[in-house]
Amino acid sequence: MATHTPKNILITGAAGFIASHVANRLVRNYPGYKIVVLDKLDYCSNLKNLLPSKPSPNFKFVKGDIGSADLVNYLLITESIDTIMHFAAQTHVDNSFGNSFEFTKNNIYGTHVLLEACKVTGQIRRFIHVSTDEVYGETDEDAVVGNHEASQLLPTNPYSATKAGAEMLVMAYGRSYGLPVITTRGNNVYGPNQFPEKLIPKFILLAMRGQPLPIHGDGSNVRSYLYCEDVAEAFEVILHKGEVGHVYNIGTKKERRVIDVAQDICKLFKMDSEASIKFVENRPFNDQRYFLDDEKLKILGWSERTTWEEGLKKTIEWYTKNPDWWGDVSGALLPHPRMLMMPGGVERHFEGSEEVAPAAFVSSNTKMVVPTSRNPGSPRQSYLKFLIYGRTGWIGGLLGQLCDKQGIAYAYGKGRLEDRASLLADIQNIKPTHVFNAAGVTGRPNVDWCESHKTETIRANVAGTLTLADVCQEHGLLMMNFATGCIFEYNAQHPEGSGIGFKEEDKPNFIGSFYSKTKAMVEELLKEYDNVCTLRVRMPISSDLNNPRNFITKISRYNKVVNIPNSMTILDELLPISIEMAKRNLRGIWNFTNPGVVSHNEILEMYKKYIDPEFKWANFTLEEQAKVIVAPRSNNEMDASKLKKEFPELLGIKESLIKYVFEPNKKTSA
Repeated sequence: MATHTPKNILITGAAGFIASHVANRLVRNYPGYKIVVLDKLDYCSNLKNLLPSKPSPNFKFVKGDIGSADLVNYLLITESIDTIMHFAAQTHVDNSFGNSFEFTKNNIYGTHVLLEACKVTGQIRRFIHVSTDEVYGETDEDAVVGNHEASQLLPTNPYSATKAGAEMLVMAYGRSYGLPVITTRGNNVYGPNQFPEKLIPKFILLAMRGQPLPIHGDGSNVRSYLYCEDVAEAFEVILHKGEVGHVYNIGTKKERRVIDVAQDICKLFKMDSEASIKFVENRPFNDQRYFLDDEKLKILGWSERTTWEEGLKKTIEWYTKNPDWWGDVSGALLPHPRMLMMPGGVERHFEGSEEVAPAAFVSSNTKMVVPTSRNPGSPRQSYLKFLIYGRTGWIGGLLGQLCDKQGIAYAYGKGRLEDRASLLADIQNIKPTHVFNAAGVTGRPNVDWCESHKTETIRANVAGTLTLADVCQEHGLLMMNFATGCIFEYNAQHPEGSGIGFKEEDKPNFIGSFYSKTKAMVEELLKEYDNVCTLRVRMPISSDLNNPRNFITKISRYNKVVNIPNSMTILDELLPISIEMAKRNLRGIWNFTNPGVVSHNEILEMYKKYIDPEFKWANFTLEEQAKVIVAPRSNNEMDASKLKKEFPELLGIKESLIKYVFEPNKKTSA
């Protein structure tokens, strides 16, 4: 068996959870090895995790980012590094849905910088890349044998996709440049020092506070958990005995459902699990099960030592003794703690500081975050069943949450809009009473994308929407179609500031962007279908100020904004109205906006008043804006009097902004 004896090891991300246990173990067990640790001290890192190693002469801490090529090259050369154990990564799945670009930057680009430094310096004898079981994707619920190291990678969320991408780079550098790489893929790990965004420490801290334990979905998702010291020992074995070019699963065959974990913690805290567990909205995609085959690592001589009962007791004891280890973590204890992952990371100081993410990003008590349909307080409306297209989209996701809240049965369509046979299969399988179309191409990350992807845009926005309308008509179904109001621009008959808005029957006059052209075209053609209700959404806004698609979130992050009054749609108020419109079987075209207009500057003034008193911004002209965008943007006022007549309680745009967006997110003074 090949063995490796390192001299100078660089451990990345070592102030984080797993890596700190590995670093402390190696410093303690191998005084002859020099352990250099590198960490940028992100929100889930803590220098206190490395306190056991601090006094040791063979330990050195460096604060820095793996994305800095100069720093990495400098460290490899000056510290004569021969071994790298690469743990640094953004790892929290919930955060990856809210800010996926940060994950690409850290997990893929950061890994690439490290690999390139290894290639350039030519002195590395082992590069151990730490990956995750999530790269395999979901394991079948009835699978008896777990994923082995040669299984296909099928990641299902932005986090696991970036980890799979990093693995591909590691493999390529191993093959192309002969870099001596080893990859590990591990199950969930728990134990002391873990940041409480993760399930077990979150549940423990909530139980310590006597607060309910929130479970995503119904708690049937299955996970395998390994105690941190067992995992640190696995890395010790792989470091010394792992074969170059190989992948090693670090896993356990003992599985438990999320609800079992919650119940076990309730038991140890002598809490009534019936009263203490609450079910909350699920993630956009929550894998049902991960299951690993760990035989390969066992052959190297490793085995799990700590039982679940023993490990959980040790973990609870540690958190009970160290309740303030992380300072104020109330934000992390929310069911969906995305606000901790703002662009550029949140600066936290770890020597006794209790700073957290700015309150601007904490969406407190927002109307759209609702429990799942298992909530007994939501009687199911058995006569309704919605088929929704656009599961991964913003509006499609919120519609599902609203159905849960109102007790309406629903399912997301699996078919592609352009594929008639797959739409027919969905309707036959689900037998819906109504169909909601929130799918289509709006551009990635904005409508400029459509300018260079015209056929894809036509296929989704025109051909797909028409096919769905046709299939629905064949089956006597009403189709609620989310469209856009970005098909008009101010003109002589509708001047800016006049209060004269475009009505439903007005002919679209904005052809500046290809996206808008396709939407105007399909709207005209849909008039031939009497089973369609078209809802023209404009500049959508919701109470979730973490969502990068939210108009307020967008403009609050721009360096400069134009200042033009526009009609806009407050989703928290209007999406429930779309469900009511379906119940009333309304058809035809509707301007789906709040009455009136609001300008960019008026919104940012509100943002400053309610969210961030220090907020500053600058304006630029339409001419200046035109230099930084590919396609012009539509600016208009739409007449919402038809909708207001049907729903007299509908608020004007400014009142709706305050009630549904700014008041719930209001920054309270300390």
